[in-house]
Amino acid sequence: MMQVKLWLRENLKGDPILWGIVIAFSLISIAVVYSATGTLAYKKMSGNTEYFLFKHTSLIIVGLAFMWFAHKVNYRYYSRLSLLALCLSAPLLLFTFLYGSNINEASRWLTIPLINQTFQPSDLAKLALISHLASMLSKRQHVTTDVKSTLIPIMFWCGSICGLIALTNASTATLLFITCLLLMFIGRVPMKHIAMVLIIGGVLGITALALGQRMKTVISRVENFTNADSPVFQLEQSYIAIATGGPFGKGPGNSDQRNFLPHPYSDFIYAIIIEEYGLLGGAIILFLYLAFLYRGLVTVSKSFGAFGGLLSAGLSFSLVLQAMVNMGVAVGLGPVTGLPLPLLSMGGTSLIFTGISIGIILSVSRTEAEQAPGGTILSGNISKKVVAHAE
Repeated sequence: MMQVKLWLRENLKGDPILWGIVIAFSLISIAVVYSATGTLAYKKMSGNTEYFLFKHTSLIIVGLAFMWFAHKVNYRYYSRLSLLALCLSAPLLLFTFLYGSNINEASRWLTIPLINQTFQPSDLAKLALISHLASMLSKRQHVTTDVKSTLIPIMFWCGSICGLIALTNASTATLLFITCLLLMFIGRVPMKHIAMVLIIGGVLGITALALGQRMKTVISRVENFTNADSPVFQLEQSYIAIATGGPFGKGPGNSDQRNFLPHPYSDFIYAIIIEEYGLLGGAIILFLYLAFLYRGLVTVSKSFGAFGGLLSAGLSFSLVLQAMVNMGVAVGLGPVTGLPLPLLSMGGTSLIFTGISIGIILSVSRTEAEQAPGGTILSGNISKKVVAHAE
């Protein structure tokens, strides 16, 4: 037992509570996805109900492996890699829009040869933009009011990447843009400049929607959401799942709505969780996401440099905001978006990029802990960290 503890202490560094939250999410995800895909696997895989279980479990293990590798790298290296990743993301997004695999009237995916695995360049673009924006803000802490050196580069990259994503995925582009605005606010960018970015970003976003593939879909989803008398099929089935779940649920594997809900293992997995585990299970999931955000902000407060704090804040907000939107859609607080639930939904490369994002947060926690006097993390005030000198 002591050898196991020593191995864990040596190899799983960074915030131990964050590690525990991620592992808890992984175990819950395996159980819920197995239940949600049972009928689908039986129909499509000739009765092999364990097919998606093994596939999803293997992807989670790969995602955890990427998270482990990412947390072993000093987070300052990500500042250097972010611009390269952005320069790679932009042409990939454009190529995907023009020639990508069209699924559900949206060209968001590229198929990786040999392994036949789909890949969303927007996942790479999100990670790259947040990292590069954190890097830009940390290096310009004393010139955040300067339009030429600070505001124009921020507007260029935020507008370009969010606009390219909006061509095929309006909800992801909107959430990423909101995350960038939050990061700018934390990074002490003046409110008038943030308002300017908001206005210009809004114009570019509407233009991208008009030129892209999702304008009609966005309009129809907003109209359907505002029409409370006749909810769309997905929301109606989600409401039934939540209403029949009760306080404690029907029990693991006993969902009925998985046979009717579109994508019960992805977009509406939260409804399946409530149906099988009740409102108590839904509250536990919500608590885990809030705990994840809290631990991410604890990492921010203990960061010695601006880049580490901004990077951890941006990635934490990005994941939790997406989770809140997904859960809000399931309970009827917003129009259908098609966003998966991070750390829980069945996915492909999205699990890998989620793992990398969490690994970077753990890298900030680990690196700062190792550099603290005596190897102990020093606590500090978050506002002081944000205004600290860039590395």
